[in-house]
Order: sequence, then C-alpha cells, then structure tokens
Amino acid sequence: MPVVIADEVRSAYPDVLTDEVVAALDALAPLDAQRERLMAERIERRAQRARDRRPPGFLPEDAVLPGPDGTELTVADARAGRFVGAVVPPDLRRQWIQGTGPGTKPRASVASGLRNVAHAMLSGADGWMFDGEDALGQVDTMSLDNQRNLRLMIAGDPQFLEVAEQVAGEINAWAREFHGRESIADWREQLGCTTRIFRARGLHLVDRHLRHDDGRALSATIADLALYVVGNHAALREQGRSVVVYMPKIQTAAEAAFWGAVLDALEDHLGLDRGTVVGYVLVEQLEASFQLMEIRAALGRHFVGFNTGRWDYINSLSDALAWDESFVNPDIDVITMTYGYMAAYEDRVRRAVNTPDADGNHALWQGGMEPNIPVGAPAAVDAAMAKAVAGGEREQREGASGKWVAHWKMVHVVRPVWERVGDDNQLGKDLPPLTHTADDAAALVALDGGKRTVRGARDLISVGLQYGNAFGRGFSAAALKPADFFADDEVLYLMEDAATGEIRLSVLWEWLHKGGAFTADDAETGVAAGDVLTRELFERLLAEEYDKLQHADGNDVHDDSKATTLPVAREIVEAYVLEPVKAPWYIDLLNLNLGVTDVDAARSRIRDYLDRFAADGTRLY
Repeated sequence: MPVVIADEVRSAYPDVLTDEVVAALDALAPLDAQRERLMAERIERRAQRARDRRPPGFLPEDAVLPGPDGTELTVADARAGRFVGAVVPPDLRRQWIQGTGPGTKPRASVASGLRNVAHAMLSGADGWMFDGEDALGQVDTMSLDNQRNLRLMIAGDPQFLEVAEQVAGEINAWAREFHGRESIADWREQLGCTTRIFRARGLHLVDRHLRHDDGRALSATIADLALYVVGNHAALREQGRSVVVYMPKIQTAAEAAFWGAVLDALEDHLGLDRGTVVGYVLVEQLEASFQLMEIRAALGRHFVGFNTGRWDYINSLSDALAWDESFVNPDIDVITMTYGYMAAYEDRVRRAVNTPDADGNHALWQGGMEPNIPVGAPAAVDAAMAKAVAGGEREQREGASGKWVAHWKMVHVVRPVWERVGDDNQLGKDLPPLTHTADDAAALVALDGGKRTVRGARDLISVGLQYGNAFGRGFSAAALKPADFFADDEVLYLMEDAATGEIRLSVLWEWLHKGGAFTADDAETGVAAGDVLTRELFERLLAEEYDKLQHADGNDVHDDSKATTLPVAREIVEAYVLEPVKAPWYIDLLNLNLGVTDVDAARSRIRDYLDRFAADGTRLY
C-alpha cells in the first residue's frame, strides 16, 4: 500500500521526497507491521520483568535467533563468531574523532541551516554523525530540512559551497584566538576529509509527515533510512565513500535483525550489493549489553562497530529496574564511565568488538560523548579541556578507536590524544574473551555508591525543565546548565540532547518512588542526611527552579518561551516524576505536545498518555 504524504509537504520538498524516495518508502512500508510487533514485545518484556521482579539476563546458548538475510543462528554460534560480518571500509578505518549534531536549525532558511553542515565538514573531525534523532528538533519540517541539507552537502551543491567558504573564514578566526593557529589550510580540501554518517531515529519513534493509508504514522526508522540512503547512495559511492548509518536504541538481537531486514530491503530495491550500507550500533540499552554478539551476528555484513555512551545507558538501567526498590542511582555527576555498572558495560563492548567473526574480522569501538564546550572563564575552560583530554586518554588506553564530541570546537582539543598514538584504530586488540556468567550479569546492574544531594536534585530539575523547553522550541540539542550557575562563567554549559533530558527525569522518579535517601545535609531546605525526596520537597524544588527560569536572562531562557513552551515543560516534568507507573520515555510526552502552548490542553494530553500506558502499555503519539 502506498505511503500517504500531505500535498503541502510533498510540494515543499520535491528535491527530498522524490519519486525514487517515495517508491522506496512504498516498498518498505509493509515491514512496519513487524516493527510494531517488536515494540509491543518490548513493552511486554518490561512489564513481565516487573511482575517477575528480575533484571534482564543472558539468552540460553541453544536459543535460535534471526540471522542476516533471513537466516537463523544459535546464540552459541553468535557468541563464537560463527557468522560473516563486515570488513571495515577504508573511510572508517581511522575515526579518531567523530562529531555529532544536526544538519539544520529550527525554522531556518536553507543557507542558515547549511551553516551547521559546514561547521561539521570543516571541523577537522574524521567523521561527522549528522543526527536525525536525539539532537534534531521535530518542530515543523526539521527532519526534511535535515535531509535536504545533507543532500546539498553530499552533492557539493553551489549553495553549500558558498556557505562553506564563509564558515571556513569564521572557523579560522576562532582557531587563531583559541589555538593560536588556523585549523583550515584549504577549505575545499578540508571538505573532503570527513566521513559522512547519518543517525536515523530509533524503532520507538514515528514520523510526523508520513503515514500508512489507514492513518497509522510510519516508522521514523524506515522514513529516515529511505530518505538518506535513496537520496545519497549514488553520490557517496561515486565519490568513493561508504554509506554509513548509526542505529540507536536497539535492545535485542531481534530488533537488530529488523534494522538489518530494512537495510537488506533497501539494498535489494536499489539493486545494491549486500553490505553496501554499513553501520554502528549505539549500545544505549541495558538489555543490549546482554546480547552484544547476538546483535553483531543479526546485522551481519551491515555491522562495523559499537558506540558507548553515558546518558541513554544510565536511563535504560533506571527504566529496566524501575521495579527494584534497591536500585537507586546517585547524583548523575557521580556516574562516569568508570562507575560500577558503567565500567562493566564498557568492558563488555570492547571485548565484543574484538571477538573475530568467521572470516577473522573484528569490529570498531567508538568511545562516548564529550559534551563540554570551550566557552567560559579561562580557568574553567582550561580545567574542562584537561578533563576532556583525560577522558579521551582513558578510552584510548581501554581500546577505543576514537570518540565523539558534541561541538565542532572540541575536535582539535581531543583529536591529539589519538594523533600522538598514531594507529588508525585498535581492531583486534588483545583482550580476554567475552563471558556470560552470573557474575557478568550482576556486574551489569551493580551500583557503586555515591552521593545523593539536594543540589543534585535541583540540577536534575533545572536541566530537565530547560531541555523540555528547548525541545518544544525545536532545539533538541542545546547548551544548558543549572539555573543557579547561569551567571557563573566558572561553570561551563554542556551540550545536552534528548538522552540527558530522559535520565534527569528517570533519576528524579527513582528518588521519589523508591525512597532514595540523601547523603548530606542541606541548610536551605532543612533536609538532613538520611531524609528522602518526598512529594512535598519535589514540588517545592520544582516551583523554585521553575521560578528561576522564569526570571532568567533571555540568553539563557528565551523570553518568548516563558509563557508558551516552558509552562508545558513544567507540566510534563511534574506529571512524569509524580506518576506511580514510570513512563518509558520523556520524549513521548515532549513529542505529544509539540506545538501545544495551552497548559490545559497539554495537561489533558499528558494525563491521557499516562492513563493509557498504565492501563495496557499503550504509547500515544
């Protein structure tokens, strides 16, 4: 059945929603029924774990999994590497630094949106992951603007080149001041140095502009892959480049197999060889850490590597263990990549990529995100940059072939970590084999102590509110910090996206509903060590932090948001945290209220969502 596209959208984006793209969407649309089944199974597994009061676990070795190209394989085969994976292509063999960010801005002209793309391509990053998911706003037609801008860049369109020349001069001016030297010698040559990568939206999301003929919204994953691959594969291959995607929010090998099936179907539809489209899997979900080799095997020739991150993964534990009263996270600044369950997760990923497949090929490990931005008081910037470099050095020692940065200004701060070593990658690093024991399972959910403070609760609330407000305005990636530090240049802004909003609300929900005790006194509120976050205290802190945002300078909280999207963000934060049944995604409630500025209307939508989910696990869109 044909995909339904509103006439005004089709006519506004004829260069994006081409006949070839629409034909591919029509061909892929029948696969969406399988995705819907997988999402229903995901919610049921979550509910069953809560009923059984058990965390995720490893699969039995004799369990049969969906394999690549419609085949089947056993868990034992997957863990032993008895499958054929991808050979890492030349343009991915050195990815010391990958930048991340969207290719447009909210309600931007083409030229203005292309500035994002130009900064990425001229940053000096080895690769740039243009985000269609957590960092890309969803107001109006931003997802289509993103696709249009990537097409223009990949094709070398004159519109893009004109913007790039201007941006190159601006980058060099900044680099002379910050680094003491220019970073771009020849801007046209520099444009060719960065691998083009795209992150599609996860299986849990639907597209705002494309529907099935029965009115159901189409999978955002299918929409994004069709638009990007069909729109750009020919130009990329003519330039000798790979077609590379990032695959987010995968929880199981069955879900990975679905991604593989969509890529297979796309390649078949376009007449491309199997494995033309390759990708990294972001290990953002606790359940995925129990099925790493199974996920590799399910994707077969499409899989080139894993990426480790922080915020989404913390959120996944909070969500998967919402039923466990003993699992209560500390302040989130405590939960670094060396903290308890995080260290176990990272260790499993690095061992999984260094397990050879049937042809002896290993996979890549791309390290996590560096969210700092080098803007602030000189001493604070120096300290933050030293911390960023130290984080990169730790990941390099552990076996990462590179890492992510959230802002183009950070590329030349962190890249020297890998330049000094000089090796293109760490494929095949000698590490202990991956094991699947009871101790391994326990390590993946092991807490490691840490403080829990009223200051930490304020920070969670403030940034959670600010993120919801930014999302409502179209800024899914935003530079944020707690309101108490707006005037303090010693505290730097961090680049935040949907994942950071998710975890802040999840941790607050944990503290409130599990009786997480504070570990220190707080004179301002009268809280003593051992007291818990009560409803009354949460509501007091929420009111106080909200009031700070209402009175903040317009540079920190846009004045025109204070009576529109910020009150709606408050309604969402309050309802999410107070609701006894934990909602699976903050992003659901944000998406549901895009364009809504009437608080009563937002409150009704929020209540309807929470009631439906509590009743039968239904997620409203």
